[in-house]
Amino acid sequence: MHLWKRAASVAALVFALMCLTVPALAAPSHATGATVKVGALDTLKFTLSTKTAHAGSVTFVVTNKGQLAHDFKIAGKKTPLLQHGKTAKVTVSLKKGKYPYSCTVPGHAAAGMKGVFTVK
Repeated sequence: MHLWKRAASVAALVFALMCLTVPALAAPSHATGATVKVGALDTLKFTLSTKTAHAGSVTFVVTNKGQLAHDFKIAGKKTPLLQHGKTAKVTVSLKKGKYPYSCTVPGHAAAGMKGVFTVK
């Protein structure tokens, strides 16, 4: 009987230690970067869920909420021309600094469909 109690105590101790160490052995969790939701509007402006992010990978998820076709360009990459209700993603690797973005449809940026995204 004494041996049984000792075995149960050892088993409980091993279980408790496993609970503490298994999370430490799991693969480290690395941030996959920021995601920014972008709405393209017929008032010739963009709405961004945030205008700042930390340096690294940033994915812009652009949805055309207007009737006119729009695209979104930042850091040399752009979405395809999006029709009403369509969504596209563009992922860029950004260092600390300021990055202008715009719609490349003729006349849209000149009318105000542009801005600056800040990376910390």
